Amino acid sequence: MNGLSTILIVVGLFLLGGMYSFSKQKMPKGVIVLLGLASAMCLVAGVLRIQGLWE
Repeated sequence: MNGLSTILIVVGLFLLGGMYSFSKQKMPKGVIVLLGLASAMCLVAGVLRIQGLWE
């Protein structure tokens, strides 16, 4: 696992926590969906880099 994949996974988890926090604060649904999509993209990109599909 290299540094970029680690950073992508950490950022994805951070955004996932932000999504949870914003949903608890009753923020607008658009912001929550945007955070969810960004979190999913970061997590998927990090996992794909671990598996070596992007070289």
